[in-house]
Amino acid sequence: MNSNNLKHETKKGKPLPPGATVYDNGVNFAIFSKNASSIELLLFNNYDDVEPYFTIVFDKTINKTQNFWHVFVKGLKPGAFYAYIVDGPLKPEEGHIFNKKKILIDPYSKGINKYFWNVDAACASEDNLSKSLRSAVIDTHSYDWEEDKPIRRSLSHTIIYELHVKGFTKSPSSGVKHPGTYSGIVEKIPYLNELGITAVELLPVFDFDDISFMSHCKTKKLKNFWGYNPIGFFAPHSGFCVNPEHAQQLNEFRDMVKALHKAGIEVILDVVFNHTYEGNENGPLYCFKGIDNSIYYHLEKDKRKYSNFSGCGNSINCNHPIVAKFIIDCLKYWVREMHIDGFRFDEASILSRGEETTPLKYPILWQIELDETLGETKMIAEAWDAAGLYQVGEFPGYRWCEWNGIFRDDIRRFIKGDPGLVKSIANRITGSYDIYHQSGRTHLSSVNFITAHDGFTLNDLVSYNEKHNIENGENNADGANDNFSWNCGFEGITDNTEIETLRNRQVKNFAVLLLLSKGVPMILAGDEIRRSQMGNNNSYCQDNNISYFNWAMLKENAGMFRFWKYLIAFRKRHICLHRILKEEDEILNERGFKNNFVWHGTNLNNPGFDNLESRALSFTIGGKGKEEDLHVMINMYWEKLNFEIPSLNGRKWHVAIDTFKDSPDDIHETGNENICSVSEFTVFPRSIVALVSK
Repeated sequence: MNSNNLKHETKKGKPLPPGATVYDNGVNFAIFSKNASSIELLLFNNYDDVEPYFTIVFDKTINKTQNFWHVFVKGLKPGAFYAYIVDGPLKPEEGHIFNKKKILIDPYSKGINKYFWNVDAACASEDNLSKSLRSAVIDTHSYDWEEDKPIRRSLSHTIIYELHVKGFTKSPSSGVKHPGTYSGIVEKIPYLNELGITAVELLPVFDFDDISFMSHCKTKKLKNFWGYNPIGFFAPHSGFCVNPEHAQQLNEFRDMVKALHKAGIEVILDVVFNHTYEGNENGPLYCFKGIDNSIYYHLEKDKRKYSNFSGCGNSINCNHPIVAKFIIDCLKYWVREMHIDGFRFDEASILSRGEETTPLKYPILWQIELDETLGETKMIAEAWDAAGLYQVGEFPGYRWCEWNGIFRDDIRRFIKGDPGLVKSIANRITGSYDIYHQSGRTHLSSVNFITAHDGFTLNDLVSYNEKHNIENGENNADGANDNFSWNCGFEGITDNTEIETLRNRQVKNFAVLLLLSKGVPMILAGDEIRRSQMGNNNSYCQDNNISYFNWAMLKENAGMFRFWKYLIAFRKRHICLHRILKEEDEILNERGFKNNFVWHGTNLNNPGFDNLESRALSFTIGGKGKEEDLHVMINMYWEKLNFEIPSLNGRKWHVAIDTFKDSPDDIHETGNENICSVSEFTVFPRSIVALVSK
């Protein structure tokens, strides 16, 4: 490989830390490979240089300590680009697929240059220098955080808002200066504050390939939109930057985090440690495969193929010591250098699988839980994987939260009108006591959600009986079939006012049960204004208006936005909805109520948990001291029902929420509630009423 006359003085270097570490007098490079026979480091001056200006061949006797290869390059400055050539045995039967013709990026890359990237060239066997990825040398310590630090808000006061960085502001309707970027989110902070959310959960921001077209579809040019195929685990996605070609990813991302923190909003990242974009044996080779394939991935018994617990072609060997170090280092980096408040782990159950692929008793998940740097960081698990390992309620560790898929499914079925669920719904509302109590955990282990990026939006949940994924190019075969949705009498968009009124009511019903349940609520961005994906329940490849937040709907559905905003404020105001209960909470307050759930049906103290036809439920929670008491009546039957109301000592009931009503009577600001003077309240079909004591 050619190099010009510009040379650097090199020194032995240090094996740790891995990656490219900037010092005043140069850069230390360190990379792990147990099975490599030789490694070369290529240096590039500019992002558009095809040929390296300097090549360093590692000397095994000098530049290798155990299995870490390292060198110090004197005089090298941030802004340079680099890559590796790693050679070794080509023995697929042993899991070794080294190829000295392939250009590899550093697993610890802080920035990635995709200027030349061509995924087909990375899949082929020949030299891909002119079509390869490059790593960027970045000084991570030069940013002015202005005394910013992670917020560390308690889970009991957390309301999560899941959004896609690009999709949130890419639509021209957003009106932001830089649509689809980290900067665009900053411009929408006033909206987030008005809604009342306390944390944004960002779909993957680890750098991914949003350039290449997907090969599965021959008739449409589709790209990876969601980002669940990471390329660079330490590098913010350059496609969300205003200036992606100038290694500004870190600063633009940090500017967003700092601005959100100033507004009191935490930042949670959706992270993917279960697989990589390198895919299966036919996928591209650009990093881990070429550095040490048998170390980084779970392989089948014949070693030629990849264990595919992720459903994405490969599975990361998370509990190998080197890979575990890589994951821990990555998490600590995002906390220390990027001030991240929490992580949601995609298909997190894969992180519990050991070398034999069976779940371990003490996997890396315990290391994450016990690490001091991560000690106050929120950890949320999607507690299942694509190979059938389902760990909701049984996820390793004590302080992990879990995406509660059982909450999602039970609430969907109940509001759809399925009978015999009232006992299950009571458990879901109390923070899934039946799931978490036996393991000694509280309701704060449960992240409650109705919708997420993966599946129908809330509007589509009440507008479609079937998925409509033809635009994904897989003949509608992709996406979940069991959505527990109900179209309210017509499939898709309609101008029938009765159906639209019912859909509005159903959306409000979902919102009320989500925000009035114990646990940590998560809202999908756009549900508060009835954002639609036209029935697509798997928009992973839809980088267009199907996935974009349509800001024009904020005006069109202003009443729905108002409802969500006031409902979130209602939850924050009523501490009894998120307080961790203690023994003294069983003591009756001055009005005669416990600070705990007391369950009823249409008749007091008779919840009908054994009634397999019941679609009605109510509950009372007493407030402490001067706090308001709550009484909530839920009727998912298609006819009106009369509910008995408990008597009060020294106060009167007032109607705070009635989802049957249209805005502004569907929810009232505190102090403006309507007095309720009856002892029996008529709750109209498919609606929920909440009373407060005053």
